[in-house]
Amino acid sequence: MNKQILLLGGNQDDVISSLKKSIVLLSERLKEPILVSDYYESEAWGFEAEQNFINQVVEFNSDLDPIELLDFTQKIEKKLGRKTKTGTHYESRPIDIDILFFNDEQITLPRLIIPHPKLHERRFTLLPLLDHWATLMHPVFKKTITQLTENCTDAGMVRKIED
Repeated sequence: MNKQILLLGGNQDDVISSLKKSIVLLSERLKEPILVSDYYESEAWGFEAEQNFINQVVEFNSDLDPIELLDFTQKIEKKLGRKTKTGTHYESRPIDIDILFFNDEQITLPRLIIPHPKLHERRFTLLPLLDHWATLMHPVFKKTITQLTENCTDAGMVRKIED
């Protein structure tokens, strides 16, 4: 079984509902999630947006390989209303599913880089990871999530959403 840690997020429509639906759809193939972070609200990163993002980190164990996982997550994004990007810039979206970690592997393929190449630069990714994965060692930087968070220079607003 492969340990897969994913970041779910979006900023269009009913995002919490989209996050819940994506977990249900992911669970159809990946089984039940092992760990799930709280929800986190954040400003858009890398572009201006009218609505803030909501993000959540989820861990699964499955037998999918990295490309199978990527294809599967992209099908779910499309099913939940994600449109193909119109350009090379970031833009608002109802759902986004990023593969942050796959076991402790380093993978560089034309369609996929794991660990996610920008996760250490983004507080909206690091703060949800602190919920359950604070001691997880980044296989490239050889630092824990806690250490990466302490060194992150991103000053964007990120806050936990209290239930």
